[in-house]
Amino acid sequence: MLLLSPGLTSLPSLQSSHTRFTSTHRHAAFKVQSMAKESSESGNGVAEKVAIVGGLVSTPVIGWSLYALKTTGCGLPPGPGGSIGALEGVSYLVVVGIVAWSLYTKSKTGSGLPNGPFGLLGAVEGLSYLSLLAILVVFGLQFLQQGSIPGPLPGDQCFG
Repeated sequence: MLLLSPGLTSLPSLQSSHTRFTSTHRHAAFKVQSMAKESSESGNGVAEKVAIVGGLVSTPVIGWSLYALKTTGCGLPPGPGGSIGALEGVSYLVVVGIVAWSLYTKSKTGSGLPNGPFGLLGAVEGLSYLSLLAILVVFGLQFLQQGSIPGPLPGDQCFG
Protein backbone atom coordinates (compact mmCIF):
# COMPACT_ATOMS: atom_id res chain seq x y z
CA MET A 1 0.00 0.00 0.00
CA LEU A 2 1.30 3.41 -0.95
CA LEU A 3 0.93 6.18 1.56
CA LEU A 4 1.06 9.68 0.28
CA SER A 5 1.67 12.59 2.52
CA PRO A 6 0.51 16.01 1.34
CA GLY A 7 3.95 17.44 1.95
CA LEU A 8 5.81 14.90 -0.20
CA THR A 9 3.54 14.49 -3.20
CA SER A 10 1.68 17.27 -4.90
CA LEU A 11 -1.15 16.99 -7.39
CA PRO A 12 0.99 18.19 -10.35
CA SER A 13 3.61 15.50 -9.66
CA LEU A 14 0.89 12.83 -9.54
CA GLN A 15 -0.51 14.10 -12.84
CA SER A 16 2.99 14.04 -14.32
CA SER A 17 3.48 10.45 -13.16
CA HIS A 18 0.11 9.47 -14.65
CA THR A 19 1.01 11.13 -17.98
CA ARG A 20 4.36 9.30 -18.11
CA PHE A 21 2.64 5.98 -17.30
CA THR A 22 -0.07 6.55 -19.92
CA SER A 23 2.49 7.57 -22.54
CA THR A 24 4.62 4.50 -21.80
CA HIS A 25 1.54 2.28 -21.88
CA ARG A 26 0.49 3.68 -25.28
CA HIS A 27 4.01 3.23 -26.64
CA ALA A 28 4.09 -0.40 -25.49
CA ALA A 29 0.63 -1.03 -26.95
CA PHE A 30 1.73 0.49 -30.26
CA LYS A 31 4.84 -1.73 -30.33
CA VAL A 32 2.73 -4.84 -29.70
CA GLN A 33 0.28 -3.81 -32.46
CA SER A 34 3.08 -3.13 -34.95
CA MET A 35 4.75 -6.46 -34.10
CA ALA A 36 1.43 -8.26 -34.58
CA LYS A 37 0.88 -6.48 -37.91
CA GLU A 38 4.40 -7.33 -39.04
CA SER A 39 3.85 -10.94 -38.02
CA SER A 40 0.52 -11.16 -39.83
CA GLU A 41 1.92 -9.51 -42.97
CA SER A 42 4.66 -12.07 -43.16
CA GLY A 43 2.42 -14.55 -41.37
CA ASN A 44 2.73 -17.34 -43.92
CA GLY A 45 6.05 -18.41 -42.35
CA VAL A 46 5.89 -22.00 -43.57
CA ALA A 47 4.56 -21.00 -47.00
CA GLU A 48 7.32 -18.41 -47.31
CA LYS A 49 10.02 -20.96 -46.46
CA VAL A 50 8.59 -23.51 -48.89
CA ALA A 51 8.42 -20.84 -51.61
CA ILE A 52 12.02 -19.80 -50.92
CA VAL A 53 13.38 -23.35 -51.10
CA GLY A 54 11.18 -24.23 -54.06
CA GLY A 55 12.13 -21.07 -55.94
CA LEU A 56 15.84 -21.43 -55.27
CA VAL A 57 15.74 -25.00 -56.63
CA SER A 58 13.27 -24.36 -59.47
CA THR A 59 14.82 -21.35 -61.19
CA PRO A 60 18.16 -23.07 -62.03
CA VAL A 61 16.28 -26.19 -63.16
CA ILE A 62 14.18 -24.04 -65.49
CA GLY A 63 17.33 -22.35 -66.79
CA TRP A 64 18.81 -25.78 -67.54
CA SER A 65 15.56 -26.90 -69.16
CA LEU A 66 15.30 -23.81 -71.36
CA TYR A 67 18.94 -24.13 -72.40
CA ALA A 68 18.36 -27.78 -73.33
CA LEU A 69 15.20 -26.86 -75.24
CA LYS A 70 16.93 -24.10 -77.19
CA THR A 71 20.03 -26.14 -78.04
CA THR A 72 18.53 -29.60 -78.62
CA GLY A 73 14.87 -28.94 -79.34
CA CYS A 74 13.91 -31.08 -76.32
CA GLY A 75 13.50 -30.46 -72.65
CA LEU A 76 15.46 -32.33 -70.03
CA PRO A 77 15.74 -36.13 -70.32
CA PRO A 78 13.51 -38.16 -68.01
CA GLY A 79 16.47 -39.33 -65.92
CA PRO A 80 16.47 -42.31 -63.56
CA GLY A 81 12.89 -43.28 -62.82
CA GLY A 82 11.70 -40.06 -64.46
CA SER A 83 13.13 -37.99 -61.61
CA ILE A 84 14.74 -35.26 -63.72
CA GLY A 85 11.66 -34.88 -65.88
CA ALA A 86 9.49 -34.73 -62.77
CA LEU A 87 11.76 -32.10 -61.22
CA GLU A 88 11.52 -30.10 -64.44
CA GLY A 89 7.71 -30.24 -64.47
CA VAL A 90 7.39 -29.38 -60.78
CA SER A 91 9.84 -26.50 -61.25
CA TYR A 92 7.62 -24.91 -63.89
CA LEU A 93 4.63 -25.27 -61.57
CA VAL A 94 6.52 -23.75 -58.63
CA VAL A 95 7.55 -20.68 -60.64
CA VAL A 96 4.02 -20.17 -61.95
CA GLY A 97 2.71 -20.60 -58.39
CA ILE A 98 5.11 -17.99 -56.96
CA VAL A 99 4.20 -15.51 -59.71
CA ALA A 100 0.49 -16.16 -59.10
CA TRP A 101 0.94 -15.66 -55.34
CA SER A 102 2.85 -12.45 -56.01
CA LEU A 103 0.16 -11.11 -58.35
CA TYR A 104 -2.57 -12.02 -55.87
CA THR A 105 -0.70 -10.27 -53.04
CA LYS A 106 -0.09 -7.25 -55.28
CA SER A 107 -3.81 -7.00 -56.07
CA LYS A 108 -4.76 -7.22 -52.37
CA THR A 109 -2.05 -5.08 -50.74
CA GLY A 110 -0.65 -2.92 -53.51
CA SER A 111 2.82 -4.42 -53.14
CA GLY A 112 4.37 -7.78 -53.94
CA LEU A 113 5.47 -10.47 -51.54
CA PRO A 114 7.29 -9.47 -48.35
CA ASN A 115 11.07 -9.70 -48.41
CA GLY A 116 11.08 -12.70 -46.09
CA PRO A 117 14.11 -13.87 -44.12
CA PHE A 118 17.35 -12.32 -45.42
CA GLY A 119 15.41 -10.89 -48.38
CA LEU A 120 15.21 -14.36 -49.94
CA LEU A 121 11.48 -14.35 -50.67
CA GLY A 122 11.82 -11.06 -52.54
CA ALA A 123 14.77 -12.48 -54.47
CA VAL A 124 12.83 -15.64 -55.34
CA GLU A 125 9.90 -13.50 -56.46
CA GLY A 126 12.17 -11.55 -58.82
CA LEU A 127 13.84 -14.71 -60.12
CA SER A 128 10.43 -16.24 -60.75
CA TYR A 129 9.36 -13.27 -62.88
CA LEU A 130 12.65 -13.48 -64.81
CA SER A 131 12.15 -17.22 -65.29
CA LEU A 132 8.62 -16.64 -66.57
CA LEU A 133 9.95 -14.07 -69.03
CA ALA A 134 12.64 -16.51 -70.19
CA ILE A 135 10.00 -19.24 -70.59
CA LEU A 136 7.88 -16.99 -72.78
CA VAL A 137 10.86 -15.95 -74.91
CA VAL A 138 12.32 -19.44 -75.42
CA PHE A 139 8.93 -21.10 -75.96
CA GLY A 140 8.01 -18.31 -78.40
CA LEU A 141 11.25 -18.74 -80.33
CA GLN A 142 10.80 -22.52 -80.34
CA PHE A 143 7.28 -22.12 -81.68
CA LEU A 144 8.40 -19.69 -84.40
CA GLN A 145 11.29 -21.93 -85.50
CA GLN A 146 9.69 -25.38 -85.15
CA GLY A 147 5.99 -24.62 -85.37
CA SER A 148 5.33 -26.13 -81.93
CA ILE A 149 6.92 -26.88 -78.59
CA PRO A 150 7.58 -30.39 -77.29
CA GLY A 151 4.85 -31.92 -75.17
CA PRO A 152 5.25 -32.27 -71.42
CA LEU A 153 5.01 -36.07 -71.28
CA PRO A 154 7.92 -38.46 -71.70
CA GLY A 155 7.99 -39.95 -75.17
CA ASP A 156 6.44 -36.86 -76.78
CA GLN A 157 8.11 -36.05 -80.06
CA CYS A 158 11.24 -33.88 -79.69
CA PHE A 159 13.04 -32.04 -82.40
CA GLY A 160 16.64 -32.91 -83.11
